[in-house]
Amino acid sequence: MAKKRYRAAIIGTGTAATAVATRLRAAGWTVAVVESRPFGGTCALRGCDPKKLLVGGAAAVDHARRMRGGGVDGDVRIDWPALMSRKRRFTDPIPEQRERQFADSGIDAHRGRARFTGPATLEVGSDTLDAERIVIAAGAEPVPLGIPGEEHVVPSDVFLSLEKLPRRIALIGGGYIAAEFSHIAARAGADVTVLQRGPRMLKRFDPDLVDWLMERFADIGVDVRTDVSVEAVERAGEAFRIRASGDGGGVELEADLVVHAAGRAPALADLDLESAGVAVEKGRLVLNEYLQSVSNGAVYAAGDAAQVGPPLTPVSGRDAEVVAANLLDGNRRRADYTAVPSVAFTIPPIAAVGLGEEEARRRGHRFRIECRNASDWYTARQAAEPVYGFKVLVDEATNRILGAHLVGPHADEVINVFALALRHELTAADLKDMLFAYPTGASDIGAML
Repeated sequence: MAKKRYRAAIIGTGTAATAVATRLRAAGWTVAVVESRPFGGTCALRGCDPKKLLVGGAAAVDHARRMRGGGVDGDVRIDWPALMSRKRRFTDPIPEQRERQFADSGIDAHRGRARFTGPATLEVGSDTLDAERIVIAAGAEPVPLGIPGEEHVVPSDVFLSLEKLPRRIALIGGGYIAAEFSHIAARAGADVTVLQRGPRMLKRFDPDLVDWLMERFADIGVDVRTDVSVEAVERAGEAFRIRASGDGGGVELEADLVVHAAGRAPALADLDLESAGVAVEKGRLVLNEYLQSVSNGAVYAAGDAAQVGPPLTPVSGRDAEVVAANLLDGNRRRADYTAVPSVAFTIPPIAAVGLGEEEARRRGHRFRIECRNASDWYTARQAAEPVYGFKVLVDEATNRILGAHLVGPHADEVINVFALALRHELTAADLKDMLFAYPTGASDIGAML
């Protein structure tokens, strides 16, 4: 057994882990990273980046189909194996590139599962790593479903690696993963069913806009069943039988693939945090405003493992900046998640930033609401997209933007303008005064206010 000493050891090699390790190493620290899976983390290998590549193919096909009869002729379809091959050209080189990046920077990379054996000691295989500081950036993993036959339900990263698209797909859950994957799979020709426990999908987004988006789920044949609780999954020959219950009684259906889309939680189970005296409550690390463990000052966390801010890649990057700064300069920098935009890459996308109606009222704001189903606007009509709308909340006293909610063409890009306005406390007048390039999605902003 080898014993090695470092100033910092980072668990994980994703967005947050890599950024912290690189910053500390550049400052002259001796640094180790530990990873039990291929180097690169969720976003680059199993999450947002490969997902967006698949969305790109589905969106291209969808646009061509919408334009049929309007200047585009012929049938188009998704070639699933070719689309997956394109995805692999992006993802396959990443682990080797990340490992080379660590080596070139002088960062020691350890393969294997990390387990705490003391307040600042990790065991990785036959090695023991002693570190002055340890950063937990191990990402997140699917929450347990707690149902019989759970072993038949695959995590979302399996969907992103399918060589052949199954004919029938069921997704358990109704958040980002279910919404995005159902749009990809249905446009590729699969029969898709979404089983959502709550009363609606995409609960992080404005309910009125989600209702407008549900028209597109129906158009592409996605069977969305809400207020349904999955109770068991069992083998049915080569397929799987799903048993569930709802207000209307029992539900039973078969699928060739059942995908876990019911949420993720920090990947902490294998770390043996008790041996390090790291406090955990309800499956989450107990951290202070500096992203430091309240019970073990040698330990910090970032990204999905910290789960302090929204579970988004830009938040992981910002967490890494905060942790690295506090390790190098002492605890001075606090995490700030003001005006972080969020997007579900359905087709069309839905996006949000800032406050929703309920939260704004709960906080005592007096505000006006600018809301419209704008499917008759040029932005929607030129794209032959039937779903386009917005809801913007404007403070009555200051005229500042409190929140913005968009669905339709370019929503994933335009939401960033509203995020900038919120973060820098711009007013509705400031945005209306801006001359945006025309015709673009952003050129609609003035009319939204």
